[in-house]
Amino acid sequence: MTDRDRFEAIYDAYYPVIHQYATRRTSSSDDTADVISETFLTAWRRIDDVPEGEEALLWLYGVARRVLANQHRGEVRRAVLAERLRAELAADRPVKPVDLDHVRLAFNGLPERDREVLALACWEDLTSDRIAKVVGCTAIAARTRLRRARKRLTAALERQASLTIAMEEA
Repeated sequence: MTDRDRFEAIYDAYYPVIHQYATRRTSSSDDTADVISETFLTAWRRIDDVPEGEEALLWLYGVARRVLANQHRGEVRRAVLAERLRAELAADRPVKPVDLDHVRLAFNGLPERDREVLALACWEDLTSDRIAKVVGCTAIAARTRLRRARKRLTAALERQASLTIAMEEA
């Protein structure tokens, strides 16, 4: 019997049991699938370490248990990191929020292509040469796109300012 044949026999025999084991211990079908795949991947990689007969099931339970523990530790780390990031972001916010709704409206009204190059230039502080690499064009094309996007944003902001003034006068 080859390693592949042995693995397939183990998989066929114990997949339903490991599936139920993982389902009872996870909160989503994605997490269940992750546990199952990691468990059987470990079995494949360590096929020579998998015991014969019924002992294979116990070995698989042990692997699945460790996979679940790793999954849980990862969730805890992510939750702690998310909380720390929320606290840092809250601390960085100005006390009095600046009203930038008119800028958001103008920006969101632009085509996706314009928004992308403007965001890369302004938010990510990338040069035209670097923007070219990100969007997959020449540096000259990136400079041209950025210049045109800035013009369109300026025009959109001016239109909004005109509308705001007209509304205030009415």
